[in-house]
Amino acid sequence: MMNVQLIGGYAPRLVDPLLDELMAGLPAVFVTGPRAVGKTTTAARRASSTVRLDDPRLAEVWSTSPDSLLARLSRPVLLDEWQYVPQVIGAVKRAVDEDPSPGQFIITGSAEADLAPAVWPGVGRLVRVPMWGLTRAELTGTTATFLDQLAAGGPWDVSVDSALPTLPEYVSMAVQGQYPAAMGLPDSVRIRWADSYLNDLVARDVTPVAGARDPVLLTAFLRACAELSATVTPVGTYLEISGTNRATAGTYERALTGLGVIDAVPAWHDHRLKRLTRMPKRLIVDTSLMTALLRVDFQTLLADARLLGRLLETFVIAQLRPEVGVSRAAAGLYHLRTEQGRHEVDLVVDLGRQRIAAIEVKATSAPRAGDAQHLTWLREEIGDRFVAGVLLHSGPSTFRISDRVWALPVATLWT
Repeated sequence: MMNVQLIGGYAPRLVDPLLDELMAGLPAVFVTGPRAVGKTTTAARRASSTVRLDDPRLAEVWSTSPDSLLARLSRPVLLDEWQYVPQVIGAVKRAVDEDPSPGQFIITGSAEADLAPAVWPGVGRLVRVPMWGLTRAELTGTTATFLDQLAAGGPWDVSVDSALPTLPEYVSMAVQGQYPAAMGLPDSVRIRWADSYLNDLVARDVTPVAGARDPVLLTAFLRACAELSATVTPVGTYLEISGTNRATAGTYERALTGLGVIDAVPAWHDHRLKRLTRMPKRLIVDTSLMTALLRVDFQTLLADARLLGRLLETFVIAQLRPEVGVSRAAAGLYHLRTEQGRHEVDLVVDLGRQRIAAIEVKATSAPRAGDAQHLTWLREEIGDRFVAGVLLHSGPSTFRISDRVWALPVATLWT
C-alpha cells in the first residue's frame, strides 16, 4: 500500500531544496532538530569533509585548536553535534568573516545546544534550518506540501478511494513514529529502540541541561505529556499526574521543548473573537515515543476512543510540522478554543495577509456535516478571511461539506 521511494537508501527530505538554496547563497547553514531525525545523513550528502564532534577523542583535539584544524579541511565542511565543542562556532565565525564565500560549512546539532549557557557567536552568520521526523509525504516522494494546497483553498476532487489506508492502518503508521531508524522495525524491536532513546534522553540530554536529579520524576512528567498529547490542559493537571511541582515541571518543559521531544501549538487570537483561551496545546513530537511512554499496544489504542483521537491528531501534526519551514504559504500553526470549550478547532493555519485556514481531525471513517461544525462556525465568524476548512478523517471519501469546507482522508497529507 505504501510506495516507498528511496534514492540510494535515502528518502529525500522536505528541507533538501531549501538547504541547497541556502548553501548556494550563504557561507554557513545550521541544521537543528531532535536527535535521530536524520540531520547528519541529510547534511553529509552535501559535505566534502565531516567531523563528528560527539567522538570524545575528536572533541578533545578540536577543543584546543579549532581554527587551524578547520583551515585544513575541504569545503563544504560538516561539523556534526557542534554542542560538544562549542568553540567550533567561534572558529566558523572567524573563517566566514575572512572569507564569506557560499557553501563552506554545514553545522548540525540537537536543539539541546540552544539551552547551553555559552554565548552564541553565530548571530547573523548561521541561518537555521529546523528538521523534524520523517513524514509519510517524504516516504512516498510527494513534493507538494499540504499546507500549500490548503493555502490554494482547493477544490479537491470528489472521490471514494478504497485503496487508501483504513483506521487500523493509520494507527499502525502512528505507532511506527517518525524516526527513520525506527520505522519499519518489528514491534518488539521498535519498543526496545524507543526505550533506549528515552533512557538516553533522560540520562544524557535532559539531566545535564535541566539540572534534573530524579530520572523517575522526569519520566513521569514525560508520561503525563504523552497522556495529554494534543490537548489544551492546565499546567496543574500535569503536576497532578506526574507528581512534580510547578518549578520542576517548568524546567522539564523548557528542556524537553528545546530538545524537540515535546512541542506546543500556541493559541490563536483575533480581535473579532472574544473569550478565547490563551493556553497552548502541548504534544509529544513523535508518536512512537507517545505509545512507548504510555505502554499501549495496537489493540488498546483501537479500543480507547479518547486516546485514539489524541494519537491521530498528534500524528497529523507530526506530518504538518516539517512543512511549516518549507511551504510557500509561510504558514504558522495554532489552535483555537473558546474559554468554555463551546468551540474548538484543532489547527488554525495562519497563511499571512490575514488569510486563515483550519483543520479538524476525526478518527471516524464516515464523517458527517456535524463533525465540521467548528469549521463552519469559524468561517462565519471571520468571513472572507477564511480560505478553507478541512475535516481530516480515517475514511476513503473526499467531498465538499459546505462553502469552503471539505472532508478529506488523512492520507491526503501525502497523496
